[in-house]
Amino acid sequence: MSEPLEDADVETASAGYAGRFDSPVGEWMLSTQTAITLDLLRDLPSATVLDVGGGHGQSARPLTSRGYEVSVLASSPAAVAEALRPSLDSGRVRLVVGDLRNPPVDPGSVDVVMSYRLLAHARDLPGLVAGFCRAARVAVLVDYATTRSFNAVAEPLFAAKKRVETNTRPFLVMRDPDVTALFSKHGFRLRERRPQFFWPMALHRALGSPGLSRALESATRATGLQARFGSPVIARFDRD
Repeated sequence: MSEPLEDADVETASAGYAGRFDSPVGEWMLSTQTAITLDLLRDLPSATVLDVGGGHGQSARPLTSRGYEVSVLASSPAAVAEALRPSLDSGRVRLVVGDLRNPPVDPGSVDVVMSYRLLAHARDLPGLVAGFCRAARVAVLVDYATTRSFNAVAEPLFAAKKRVETNTRPFLVMRDPDVTALFSKHGFRLRERRPQFFWPMALHRALGSPGLSRALESATRATGLQARFGSPVIARFDRD
């Protein structure tokens, strides 16, 4: 019997999932993610990028607007968000459909592989990472929830989180050394890791104030708490 399709991207491409960011606080969260991503790629202007499980286009659209050549890999047509359709129809973003664990591109044929919000929900995490590393010529960018954060108590607090984020779902929380080891196995070393938020995203959504959230995170950034205990983490791994 063949293994089930790795289709964690179907949920992240759904209208319901995109709706979690359809607010001023959600826009602030996405702008934070975009700023970190662009800074991590500052040495690779105009790179070719394969966005595995492109979600609702939250990464592909800002990258293309800054000169990156972006393709989105979706597990099926059902995993292509409506918000991404205009970019696909105009040709600004290219669509590739296939197994997320085995990107249908030549090995090392794209400069950067990136994948956000998938590691925490993958059926086959080692296989997913292996596919990223096989396709990337220079670097892989991923995000994940780290145990060095409030996410360490995510399971017992899930019911409270569910009340704030009604369409949330359980997710894998990972140790930083374990994520590094997954990439090291395929010849990729950690270049840099950037925690996005110190306070839980559910708290920011409950507060409903980008200004207040910005101030809270700025305070933790100044004290070093965000760098040490923030989550989710965006990490860049480079080919040795």
